[in-house]
Amino acid sequence: MSKNNINGKSDSNTKLKTLKKKKAMWAYIFLVPQIIVFFVFSAYPIVMSYVYSFYEWTGIGPLDDFVGLGNYQQLLTSPRFWNSALVSIYYILGTTILGVGGALILAIILNDQKLNGKGFYRAIYFLPVVTTTAIVGIIMGNIFGINGFVNQILLNVNLIDKPIPWLTDPFFAVIILIVIGSWKGLGINMVYWLAGLQSIPNELYESAQLDGAGFWSTLRHVTLPLLKPMAAVIILLSLVSGINAFDLVKTLTNGGPNFATETMDLFIYNFAFSSQLGGGQVRMGYASAAGVLLGLFTFVISMIFGAASFGKQITNLRGNKRRKGGVKV
Repeated sequence: MSKNNINGKSDSNTKLKTLKKKKAMWAYIFLVPQIIVFFVFSAYPIVMSYVYSFYEWTGIGPLDDFVGLGNYQQLLTSPRFWNSALVSIYYILGTTILGVGGALILAIILNDQKLNGKGFYRAIYFLPVVTTTAIVGIIMGNIFGINGFVNQILLNVNLIDKPIPWLTDPFFAVIILIVIGSWKGLGINMVYWLAGLQSIPNELYESAQLDGAGFWSTLRHVTLPLLKPMAAVIILLSLVSGINAFDLVKTLTNGGPNFATETMDLFIYNFAFSSQLGGGQVRMGYASAAGVLLGLFTFVISMIFGAASFGKQITNLRGNKRRKGGVKV
């Protein structure tokens, strides 16, 4: 090989390295703003929420009243905190059961090839998803109010003698909150189910029909088993989404009546920013401790469900790897 060829190759390698360095430099330049935003608005507040939880702090002034685990002790002995946790659990379970189950029924209906106007129906059911939750809460508050649309209809058709306190009775208020939350998330769960249904090969349905299987038999032995991986993801997303109910609860019931619909995220807001609903004073440290417990609550739910849903699959994969590793060629 000639010396010129060697020098040419080295020059081309140098140029290639320089070009890669320039590309990497520009990549880092474009990443810097996002990294700054992440650390300022996400990482820093998360870290400081743990720090604030060890102080009795109003959100203004220096951190000079260290209480250690005092805020956590108060929370764990507070009936209001445990009530908010219970309401959150009711809401999470209710919206998951109604929202995921109802969305599956809708998806099966809308996946029928013979159904006309499928695009229209899908758009109608998906519309609440793209509607601002706060606006939904305000509108539904007027609809289910004492003098709201629902009570007026029921009175006009003589089904009731007096207005039903949908939002001022503790039992009815929780039920209405769950129903509206389920309706709000129905469309996105329907889209997930449709994606799962459309991934099932038509050949399987054709084989089932040739074997004489009807609708219910096909649903039980073909559709539902093949939807199990998708179901695990949808249920997990619904569970985590149910924890973030602040905007709907705030605008629909504001935690009332008498904190009967106060969820954990609204509990945190009331003590962090609302002195009237936070016991007469703003307690940022106390709210930060509640936020830490909410984060742990979310983590525990995700881990339990993940272990229950995917634990068997992970065990099977490990078993297969071990069997393959033990095979001698």
